[in-house]
Amino acid sequence: MNTEAHLKKNVGFAVATSLVVGTVIGSGIFMKPGIVISATGNSTLALWAWVIGGIITLASGLTIAEVSVKIPKTGGLYAYIEEVYGKMWGFLCGWVQTLIYGPAIMGALGLYFGSLVAALFGFSESSYIYIGIITVLFLGFMNILGTQYGGFIQTVSTIGKLIPIALIASFGIFQGDVQILNMDSGDARSFSMGAAVLATLWAYDGWMNVGYMAGEMKNPSKTLPRAIITGITIVIVSYLTVNIAMLHVLPASKIVELGPNAASTAATILFGKMGGNLLTIGILISIFGCLNGKVLTFPRITFAMAENGLLPASKIFAKIHPKYQTPMMATLLQLGIAILMMLLGSADRLSDIAIFAVFSFYGLAFIAVFILRKRNTEKTSLYQVPFFPITPIVAILGAIYILGSTLMNTPKDAILSIIIALIGLPVYTILNSKNKQKTLAKAS
Repeated sequence: MNTEAHLKKNVGFAVATSLVVGTVIGSGIFMKPGIVISATGNSTLALWAWVIGGIITLASGLTIAEVSVKIPKTGGLYAYIEEVYGKMWGFLCGWVQTLIYGPAIMGALGLYFGSLVAALFGFSESSYIYIGIITVLFLGFMNILGTQYGGFIQTVSTIGKLIPIALIASFGIFQGDVQILNMDSGDARSFSMGAAVLATLWAYDGWMNVGYMAGEMKNPSKTLPRAIITGITIVIVSYLTVNIAMLHVLPASKIVELGPNAASTAATILFGKMGGNLLTIGILISIFGCLNGKVLTFPRITFAMAENGLLPASKIFAKIHPKYQTPMMATLLQLGIAILMMLLGSADRLSDIAIFAVFSFYGLAFIAVFILRKRNTEKTSLYQVPFFPITPIVAILGAIYILGSTLMNTPKDAILSIIIALIGLPVYTILNSKNKQKTLAKAS
């Protein structure tokens, strides 16, 4: 308890807010504008999709904050689900994060990074896959060598990611001359606001991390909601201004056509070839840092499950490097699955699969607020979600909307995710039985 009290004195409003901004802003704002415009068919509706995604994210963050305060355990979403719904559901959450969510995110970020590098240096179109794979492997091995290297990369990239956003937003809005609102996407595909919002949620993903800091804040009942509201508001405003700026520089149809290269093309128009290249490097630093953060953190979920004997070949995946004291085998497992996904799927497809997979469990975590309040009738919580029950209901409806839209728009990807999750049920039954037998053998 003394350690926790000491930690609470270290994290204030400014640090907590920077954590929100730093963990959310990554690749999405640069990679997804074309996808969002294409899905909505119209620049105005595309901007509304970014607003809706922001509202869902804000409601989600405020809701999870209360869950994290009531369940002050390491492990994040995995720990929350296990505490409220039992070990089996906790296992399925970790199983999906290990086999789908983590690798899909790393794979998508690697492919986005590769596509920008290939465009910047004029490499062949097919080279982006190999560039992405090499980048994922490089960061994986850097993090195996020690968290200090990953931490250094993270610090540098957090500063780097804000520079291209600020420059594109400010110069684009004041120097552009293209009509912003009610511009056609030039894409004949059918309208889908659900697909558009799903794409924005990739850009907003990462908000879950701030809830983990609740036990380390000076005054979580005040600091946590203020940090979440301020941080996500900054992100929403940043995303909207960048989109408005890009629409003011490039026609909506051109943004759709350019896809992941739209932001760098807008930068070239605004600042010339040299300036555009420098801003593209800033965007690459942002994606690189975001990918590094995922490579650093996701294997910890796999490692925690293996330590508890909740993965096949748990003894192997629970091993740490004898010299560097890092979860080497868990990291290699995540890297292997990520590379396989990179070879089989596109970046946009992987990002959609990742969001669908995790929102299934986000929804359960949002519902957990109501369950935890019933269990604890005393109002002693350090923090309670504002505007209860409206805020968690918005979060729950947002999760249902995303899951339903994905099932309708890309049923194959959704069904594949569900099948992988269901495979976890017999795996859990077998592993749980083995663990019980080991416990009985030790007791006897």
